[in-house]
Amino acid sequence: MPLGRDPKGAAEWAVGALGVILTLIGVVLVIGGGMLIAAGGSWYYLLAGLGLVASGVLVFRQELLGAWTYVGVFVATVLWALWEVGLDSWGLVPRVVAPAVLLAFIIPSLLVLKGGREGRKWAIGGGVAFVAMAGVSSVVVAQANQFHVDGALPRAGVAQSSDPDAIPVGADWPAYGGSYHAQRYSSLNQITPENVGKLERVWSFHTGDLPGDRPGAQNKYASENTPLKIGDTLYACTGKNMVVAVNAATGETRWRFDPGVDDASIPYTAACRGVSYFVVPNVEAAQPCATRIIWGTLDARIIAVDARTGQRCAAFGRNGEVNTAEGMGQTVPGMISITSAPTIVRGVVVTGHQILDGQRRDAPSGVIKGFDAVTGALRWAWDMNSPETNTTPANGVYTLGTPNMWTTASGDERLGLVYLPLGSTAADYWSSDRTGQQLDYATSLVALDVSTGKPRWHFQTVHHDVWDYDLGSQATLVDFPTGAGTTPAVVLPSKQGDIYVLNRETGQPLAGVGTIKAPQDGLEPQMRTPSQPVSLFHTLRRPADLTERQMWGMSPIDQMVCRIQFRNAAYDGFYTTPRADRHYIQYPGYNGGSDWGGISIDPVRGVIVANYNDMPNYNILVPRAEADRRGWVPRGEPSARKGGPEGAGDPQVGVPYAVSVNAGWRMPFTGLLCKEPPYGGIRAIDLRTGRQIWDRPLGTARKNGPFGVPSGLGIEIGTPNNGGAVVTASGLIFIAAATDDLIRAIDLNTGKTVWTAPLPGGGQATPMTYEVNGRQFVVIAPGGHHFMETPVSDEVIAYALPEA
Repeated sequence: MPLGRDPKGAAEWAVGALGVILTLIGVVLVIGGGMLIAAGGSWYYLLAGLGLVASGVLVFRQELLGAWTYVGVFVATVLWALWEVGLDSWGLVPRVVAPAVLLAFIIPSLLVLKGGREGRKWAIGGGVAFVAMAGVSSVVVAQANQFHVDGALPRAGVAQSSDPDAIPVGADWPAYGGSYHAQRYSSLNQITPENVGKLERVWSFHTGDLPGDRPGAQNKYASENTPLKIGDTLYACTGKNMVVAVNAATGETRWRFDPGVDDASIPYTAACRGVSYFVVPNVEAAQPCATRIIWGTLDARIIAVDARTGQRCAAFGRNGEVNTAEGMGQTVPGMISITSAPTIVRGVVVTGHQILDGQRRDAPSGVIKGFDAVTGALRWAWDMNSPETNTTPANGVYTLGTPNMWTTASGDERLGLVYLPLGSTAADYWSSDRTGQQLDYATSLVALDVSTGKPRWHFQTVHHDVWDYDLGSQATLVDFPTGAGTTPAVVLPSKQGDIYVLNRETGQPLAGVGTIKAPQDGLEPQMRTPSQPVSLFHTLRRPADLTERQMWGMSPIDQMVCRIQFRNAAYDGFYTTPRADRHYIQYPGYNGGSDWGGISIDPVRGVIVANYNDMPNYNILVPRAEADRRGWVPRGEPSARKGGPEGAGDPQVGVPYAVSVNAGWRMPFTGLLCKEPPYGGIRAIDLRTGRQIWDRPLGTARKNGPFGVPSGLGIEIGTPNNGGAVVTASGLIFIAAATDDLIRAIDLNTGKTVWTAPLPGGGQATPMTYEVNGRQFVVIAPGGHHFMETPVSDEVIAYALPEA
């Protein structure tokens, strides 16, 4: 019945509305498709848009040809999608799913458009075809849960080191990375792939540290803590550096220490990744502070308390604390923080600082300091621009703006070395005023002699870094197998995804290191080096550069928007140079590859376990005058931004350009990421050869969805992840890290998940494991993470098998 004829049925109104919707979608696709073609992109969206406009107008007029026009557009869409991405399930989602939903509405409209018995025949036939297509699609989508298996685990074990600090961690977990060798490996084997399904939550406690409704703490919590366990006591720290000691078997609180950190001192996040444990030599265990917990705070103090009582060690510094910010330059709260556990080697407490990124070129110094673990006295300070400095600089201030170490160092007691993963010089995205030692040491692993505070060697992973590719991962020490036996080595992962293997005595590569040609255009061509180093041992980075076809979304429209952005941006592949005339794409983004969670190594099986991110950034440099107009001012100014996403509108005062960073490259409207999944994964790697054993996505879509609405889907989409893994002798990997608020156990042999448990907050922290009275526990502190958009929690949770 024509639309204008009375009486008009509800079905005809519905079909008319469908016609309007098809027309509007078509118009959007025509406009966007024209823009994409103008940028050199695909013709599909314009052609599909024209088809939808024609279909919509005809359907609105109640003409059967409108439905068949849409069917034609849909069939052409499926063929085009298969041509572009084949049977890649994630690639098919934005191309086919939304058009299929519209097809589901077109099929019953045949009853109205055709009418009578023939209309019912077409509708029934179309419904059967749609159900069949949905069944085939579900098989294709199921590929998203599959992963790549390239081989079996190595058969022969790797020889164990004679260095006592390298002995696998067992009953205790005495340092942030298990030991200062940071292998994150435990010799415990009570929990196995066969019985892990019986794990149950046996105790938990609340630290009491939550942001509440305090304006200075809102959207800034990300605890990131890995507790320690020594003897029968577990030690956990909170986002604002409170330390809680509990009974490791029951979770019952023994003492609590609050250092009184103010909200104003929170930098990007209220985070305390860990604390450190120290036994004073030649002192009876019953003496006060014979054993002590030592940690750093967000307001740049190092505090020492008695490990048994939580009372201050009065002889350490001034009443149990030292101010590490002395001599680092003028500062404001939040500019100088300690978020990582200090590393203690030969009685020297070594710490770096998180210096707030993106604020100003003359930011506080990145000086590294070593303090006496007994007295708190400053033993030495390494200022790379003033190598003659031992403790106090001649002019009272260490060199400003130098590369800092915000993450965790590893240490070798036998060699007396600490291994410092350094970041880049202040004003991360501009380099013309960097000279000398800052160019040499930035984005390097530096081996420092703890007795002198002088560098023994360094290895640089990026030359003239303007991509914020600072080394965030703690390096891992291991005996590396060679043809002549084993060599003491350090395994270094980077944000670019490269994994380097270096001789830890000399810094010389033990596995291949090559170079690639790097772009030299952009705003500072004179500062760009013609090549950049790459690991020939192993990289977590995808083998190919991004293409327009990898742009993603929940529908053709948002995918089209991302494709337009891609085509209009500068992108020359790996190490694309910063621009101010248009956006540029940085891939991988500054969250990885590998970030602060680092890697785990099973030294017995000879396997590296590495979780990683796989996301680009969408950046643009902003001229100083424009940044001033937008009100982008550094921390401490009255008009400075309160919170906000890291990197978005960083002023970089003191250089010609500010920077705007779209971390993860989120699309407008839906908030989803522009690159197709997976966004993160986990991989097993042969330590001897660098060969990939298996690789899989990490993280389900259950807490992710468009417009911030959780989808509830258990599909392994591979989410962004922060935090590392722990590996046990039984062949289990325990990890949370992803944004789905789950802790999981993965079978090291197969890469398959064999156990999961929901968490009350985001699991952006590395789990740990230990033993008490013959019972193995797995503990995680799921504090959540505002930047990862996971819920905040103050709970610490322990899992174990049921008691016999």
